[in-house]
Amino acid sequence: MRKPIKIGEIEFDTKKDALIYYKTILNAYDLGKELNTTDFNKIMSLLETHPRVKEKIGVGIDKVRVAKVQFNTKSFELVRTDGSTAFFSYIKRINAPKTNFTKFSEACRQAIQDDLRSVKLEYFEKHSKNGQVKCQESKELAKYSELYIDHRQPNTFSVIVDRFVELNSIDIEKIEYILVDGGPNELKDEKLKQEFRKYHKDKANLRIVKKDLNLGRSFQAKVNRQKKDLTIKDLKMK
Repeated sequence: MRKPIKIGEIEFDTKKDALIYYKTILNAYDLGKELNTTDFNKIMSLLETHPRVKEKIGVGIDKVRVAKVQFNTKSFELVRTDGSTAFFSYIKRINAPKTNFTKFSEACRQAIQDDLRSVKLEYFEKHSKNGQVKCQESKELAKYSELYIDHRQPNTFSVIVDRFVELNSIDIEKIEYILVDGGPNELKDEKLKQEFRKYHKDKANLRIVKKDLNLGRSFQAKVNRQKKDLTIKDLKMK
């Protein structure tokens, strides 16, 4: 069974579907035009899968625009807050084989799914009215299915994983996984899984936001934990 490709909150059946999706976004803009917030966030979700995401983001991404590269073809161009720029090829990113870091990151994300779900459920129990709550960023009312748990800067999920690997001197080339048919692979080492859950609990600054706002301009701001940030409560270990 072929595994679907998940980029941010969007799931594609095949690479071809993902390529068509991002090509449609690219072709919707004239050269030099800046992407709107929704499309900006979709490109940021794809950028999060890049093995050198920290290098690409640099001091922070201010905007994404459509630029001309060789042979008069279009490309996404990342514009950082310091004015520096970098081209970003959605084709190379989607077609690139998964790196060891990407595989490890996906398994780490799978390890915390129950924790994130608990945060979302608790927020709804406390704040819902008529089956809706306010997005913590836009303040718009939204249903449970329309909202997502966002990792706010400075600790985006990829940064948390990267620091966890560094602090624990993990050789990600030697990580073993439980292969899950039709879904994300899981960490085979239960101790490593629980250690990551604890580290994530301590470092994650979470917000309940509408899915089209996920990963928004938070790339620009490196703000410490705030009162309205949501956190994971005591962990229930297996």
